[in-house]
Amino acid sequence: MKFTPFGIKSQEFNRTVRGYDKDEVKAFLEKLSDEFERLISENEKLKTELERSEEQLKEYKRIEKNLQTALLNATENSTKVVESTKKQTALIIKEAELKAAQMIENAKENANKIRDSVLKLREEKKLLIARIKSLIETQAAALELDVQSIDTSVKKKENETKAEEKSEQPEINVDDILEKLL
Repeated sequence: MKFTPFGIKSQEFNRTVRGYDKDEVKAFLEKLSDEFERLISENEKLKTELERSEEQLKEYKRIEKNLQTALLNATENSTKVVESTKKQTALIIKEAELKAAQMIENAKENANKIRDSVLKLREEKKLLIARIKSLIETQAAALELDVQSIDTSVKKKENETKAEEKSEQPEINVDDILEKLL
């Protein structure tokens, strides 16, 4: 049997000769009904609060789950970004090291080429100096022969001028000519 405040107030009892005092029973039932009504009202209020709290709890759990998922995703993403950055940094460093090694190798090759070129130029210089020296000596010998042949034919005629020409004629110095050319 379900009790309600109205059911308690309207409850009728059988009458007996020696029964309870009707007013006293009615007053008690009235108080009981009021207390019962207050309890029902409080119970309803508590049920409403409980439902609201359960709704909030569900919402908070949903938010917590979303936050945990977001935090997990953020952690994974940051880990991936850090790893990716480390890999990119390592690749950049390796690439720079390879380029540096290649540049050093190219510089060494260029230095070797320049060294070889300098050596070749020195050899060419020596050959050129030898050729010029030889040419000057040949020309000097030819000039001396021409001068001697002219001197022998004119010797009879110009004995006196011969001594003057020799003193006036400059002596050909191969080293001086070579030095002036270089």
